[in-house]
Amino acid sequence: MAFTMHSHSGQFCPGHAKDQLEDIIKHAISLGYTTMGLTEHMPRTSLEDLYPEELDDPEASLAVLFPRHEAYLQEARRLQLKYAPQIHILIGFEGEFLRPAYASLVTNLAAHPSVDYFVGSLHHVNAVPIDYDTSYYAKAITSAGGTEEAAYARYYDQQHAMLTSLHPRVVGHFDLIRLLSSSPSRDIRAEWPAVWEKIVRNLAVVASYGGWLECNSSALRKGLAEPYPSGQIAAEWIRLGGRFTLSDDSHGVAQVGTNYGRALDFLSGLGVTSLWTLRRDPHPGVEGEEGGRKAELVEEEVSLESVRAVVSKW
Repeated sequence: MAFTMHSHSGQFCPGHAKDQLEDIIKHAISLGYTTMGLTEHMPRTSLEDLYPEELDDPEASLAVLFPRHEAYLQEARRLQLKYAPQIHILIGFEGEFLRPAYASLVTNLAAHPSVDYFVGSLHHVNAVPIDYDTSYYAKAITSAGGTEEAAYARYYDQQHAMLTSLHPRVVGHFDLIRLLSSSPSRDIRAEWPAVWEKIVRNLAVVASYGGWLECNSSALRKGLAEPYPSGQIAAEWIRLGGRFTLSDDSHGVAQVGTNYGRALDFLSGLGVTSLWTLRRDPHPGVEGEEGGRKAELVEEEVSLESVRAVVSKW
């Protein structure tokens, strides 16, 4: 079976992604996906948190974020029911943690009856985007003290705050900080031992509450040699007994399942034989499901080879 726990659409992430959510789901079905986690970005609360493409009319850009999130949940629920016979749809969102004050917002959004889970992510250092472009990445480095090592250290400290306050079931692109780095494949353990200690600390936190790291194939389409997390971090996660889920982090129809073959080879090379996903109980649309209450979530083990069997047909 093929699946993703992290995806986006242009319908609810305009300027950031492409295509209507329903078209993306239909394409996933055509590829043989059996489970799809919908995780549009959560709304932000401050003008200073807007991205450059939102700054033509900042007040209007900010005002639309919460209504858009509500519209997303309604549409996701409609599609969850409509396509229940063909695919198991999970409704979630990608959390933001620009500053600790966002923790309460993430918690409140996660309490919605339709929301099954959220992806705990960090896209910023000191509230400056680290994956937007090289200019913003340079600003993030400056904000952390002027060196990449300092920026990495700050990133993992802020990630630690997110992990300890929210305990996300799925941790998104654990080492996103390396995307625009001057040396994305550097041996952090050897070059920056103090940063490595923070990485191990954060992995231990996730392991302690039973969270999952996603193997996120989007790093490969963005030019990195390994998915998120890198092999060095993934090996440490395995040593701690940690579990992986799988994500394409797609931003439109064209990116659904992109580089899954390479991601599976990466995991297999590390000795991973099983991946994990979630199943709603009861399944959406079946007799007896009641609206207005959260479904139970059941952890489901999926053999890596069963995913590869689907991917090999693409």
